[in-house]
Amino acid sequence: MTLAEKILAAHSGRRKVNPGEFLNVEVDLILANDVMTPLAVKGLQRLGVGKLFEPKKVVIVPDHFCPNKDIRSAEAAKLTRQFAKEQGLVYFEVGRMGIEHVLLPEQGLALPGQVIVGADSHTCTYGALGAFATGMGSTDIAVAMATGEIWMKVPPTIKFVYHGKLPEWVGGKDLILYAIGGIGVDGALYSVMEFAGEAIAELTMDGRFTMANMAVEAGAKAGIFSVDDKTKEYVATHGNESYSTYQPDGNAEYANVIEYDVSEIEPQVAFPYLPSNVKSVSQAGEVKLDQVVIGGCTNGRLDDLRVAARLLQGKQIHSETRCIIIPGSQQVYLEALREGLIETFIEAGAAVSTPTCGPCCGGHMGVLAAGERCLSTTNRNFVGRMGSPQSEVYLASPAVAAASAILGRIASPEEVI
Repeated sequence: MTLAEKILAAHSGRRKVNPGEFLNVEVDLILANDVMTPLAVKGLQRLGVGKLFEPKKVVIVPDHFCPNKDIRSAEAAKLTRQFAKEQGLVYFEVGRMGIEHVLLPEQGLALPGQVIVGADSHTCTYGALGAFATGMGSTDIAVAMATGEIWMKVPPTIKFVYHGKLPEWVGGKDLILYAIGGIGVDGALYSVMEFAGEAIAELTMDGRFTMANMAVEAGAKAGIFSVDDKTKEYVATHGNESYSTYQPDGNAEYANVIEYDVSEIEPQVAFPYLPSNVKSVSQAGEVKLDQVVIGGCTNGRLDDLRVAARLLQGKQIHSETRCIIIPGSQQVYLEALREGLIETFIEAGAAVSTPTCGPCCGGHMGVLAAGERCLSTTNRNFVGRMGSPQSEVYLASPAVAAASAILGRIASPEEVI
């Protein structure tokens, strides 16, 4: 079996599972935020469920429109808060939280070998830890909250093997954009993307989180990495819960195996209006930018901020470009503060925000006007994703984002270092 199939078999009481089979799967962790919790609550009310199956396995993180953007978001946050309190759920409040997919691994809640479901499509982030993690709609999440189970079809697995040594300034964001650019936004539709190869072994955990996070942008059900010493070290420093690990069999059957030589990959940029519309940064041309966003559940971790600070140190944001930097959690913010990164950002002329999804979903803290262009380290660049349908969003790594903020146009880090 593949890695994903082993995890699903273990959580469904089966010795073996095959792609296409339907299973009832026990879940270890359920996630919801301030957008989807109110909808899940309505689902529970329709089901007549008063008490959840195991409250401490349900985590609520109000991150999309919090700190409250307006009255409507304030009401949604209030309902979410009351529900979490009444049910005794694991709840993180503004000032003690972060972006959900940064926060859960950091808090030791997401662990290897688990089945994790969340009312957010980027729940697949936790596959970086060797978990089977996937996003679901609010009705499925309500049922999971009530029963501790989900039903699903076993997805086939596509193996992505990255050979070689990563060039300077090329990281997880570039590897996943390059893959999506090759296979398209439906290239892994309802499949698991399993990442392997010597370049993956060298990749930091933060880089792996980035890749797993964007698996859904290729249509994948999940993105997953095998557990290695880096994974174990990360988990050991972020919690002390026990966990199980799984490895794919040597004779596992894959729907496809795609191999890359990373030494040939440059920093990548996704042009509007799809994450698959990818070009190397050297092919970007002269694209003037009104705004740059560094953060999000894709690239708001400490390593990401370190890369940005390395480029911004002693330099200034372009006078016609806004740069908004959003640490992914309070802990990331605090570490960045201690390391002097926040001072570097502010001295360069960037705005630094409390943790929030904010601009990524066009919510707040950087909504775009008609005709404006933004380069962002987030994960989606659909029409109107960050504001006006007449705006444009480009996706890239923190290195490209920082360089672009300095020059006011899409730029390679080599141009400013």
